Amino acid sequence: MDLYPLLYSLADGNFHSGETLGKNLGVTRTAIWKQANALKALGVELHSVTGKGYRLPEPMNLLSREQILATSQTDREALDKYFDLHLSIGSTNIEAMKKAQAGYSRYLVLAEHQSQGRGRRGRTWVSPLGKNLYFSLMWSFQNGVSALEGLSLLTALVVVRALQKAGFAGLGLKWPNDVLLNGNKLAGILLEINGDKTGPCQVVIGIGLNINMPQSAGAEIDQPYADLAASGGMINRNWIAAALIDGLHTELEKFVVSGFAPYRQEWESLDVYRDKEVQVQSGAGIIRGVVAGVDVGGALLLNTSSGIQAISGGEVFPSLRPV
Repeated sequence: MDLYPLLYSLADGNFHSGETLGKNLGVTRTAIWKQANALKALGVELHSVTGKGYRLPEPMNLLSREQILATSQTDREALDKYFDLHLSIGSTNIEAMKKAQAGYSRYLVLAEHQSQGRGRRGRTWVSPLGKNLYFSLMWSFQNGVSALEGLSLLTALVVVRALQKAGFAGLGLKWPNDVLLNGNKLAGILLEINGDKTGPCQVVIGIGLNINMPQSAGAEIDQPYADLAASGGMINRNWIAAALIDGLHTELEKFVVSGFAPYRQEWESLDVYRDKEVQVQSGAGIIRGVVAGVDVGGALLLNTSSGIQAISGGEVFPSLRPV
């Protein structure tokens, strides 16, 4: 059942009668009723009033493949061949990984809703329909996992740059891959690898970005979070998606050649925990110290009682917390 046409018809937030919707979409009123119930099952708040029809409680800025392609500065013809936009999907990362296993060298997957969204450390990524950005880009690398050091940090930096360009302030970074807004989590990065860890491999770069998190969905999140809507101003998810696409395509081409080193200073300037005392829980237990920056591979430099220690982002999903 394709629910996109009905959702687009309702996106203006006005009432539309079942009869009018049916005529415009070429289906029966009964079909409209079934589709409306299917949208409700996906978590869409849909008002139904006898004599008036159906409406969303507020206008919805839906993702549009055509708008993203038109806005992006990346080669449109090339991007068009490896770009899928889904209304609802289990996980954009899982779908992008399937494309890697099918032999694609790169692929972009976006979705309005995830039923099995995932974060680091096995956490669920809360993914209400039409509210945030669920974005996965699969990219091929030739020199194994060691050449990917710092990739998650670079990805978070690309997110910050895109949002700063859109006029948002109060953005910061938390090692290894969180984007913060006024100290609370705004976006997370999840990297997953397929292929030879010492040779050619594909990496799925997953980005979850909170744009307009409903209060009901936010209640499911187990940590303080932020969304862009709370900052005010006009938010166009298609523009943000295009900015992320352009930023990643540009910087990944550079990263393949130069690694993380050229981005180190800029990343450190955005680190909200720089020069602060923290504790890091990793495979080695809990380590306490003062954040002294990151090295050229993106490892956290921690000034401890026994000297500077470098902690890799791959060490059993390390977790950094303030003391």
